[in-house]
Amino acid sequence: MVAETSQPAPLPVVETFHSIQGEGRWAGTSAFFIRLAGCNVGCPWCDTKESWNAARHAARAVPDLVAEAVASKARIIVITGGEPLMHDLTELTAFLRRRCLSVHLETSGAYPLSGTYDWVTLSPKPTKPPHPSMYRQASELKVVITAPADFRWAEEQASKLAPTVAKFLQPEWYSAQSGKLVYQYVLDHPTWQMSLQTHKYVGIH
Repeated sequence: MVAETSQPAPLPVVETFHSIQGEGRWAGTSAFFIRLAGCNVGCPWCDTKESWNAARHAARAVPDLVAEAVASKARIIVITGGEPLMHDLTELTAFLRRRCLSVHLETSGAYPLSGTYDWVTLSPKPTKPPHPSMYRQASELKVVITAPADFRWAEEQASKLAPTVAKFLQPEWYSAQSGKLVYQYVLDHPTWQMSLQTHKYVGIH
């Protein structure tokens, strides 16, 4: 347990905002997002490339981030990035949980887990595959599909997870064909579900 009197290290933050979770099992849920800066996974279709260089973003104090999260009254708190596990998240998650907040993580899994979570979304990328320890931490698997070859990667990742882990395929937003590919694959492979970026369809952050 982290003491309230300790001074946790500040974290580089791209942005914080209150919206809905647009993807995966918790889609449609009121969520407060903490987007941390820094990423070396290098997805070519990334829609938050401004988060890659941590040096471009100011560090913020953990108590201030927690205060914002509490004030939002969101149902869940989502720590995302960038790649959030490039940072030690032990203190941030401890402070959030002390406020009885439900803490979620969105990660490529490229680094070992730090912190404690109520839900972990593992979204692995072939450019920098997950650390082996991350497979047992996942609550859901979310694989972005851009082309037919990506389904093999998705199945390889799914084979490393417990059968109870929810499995989602998500069309790449800028690919005209990926939605139809995912649609047909889910029809033919019913253990998978389609995840849509519903916030983008609605036109919100």
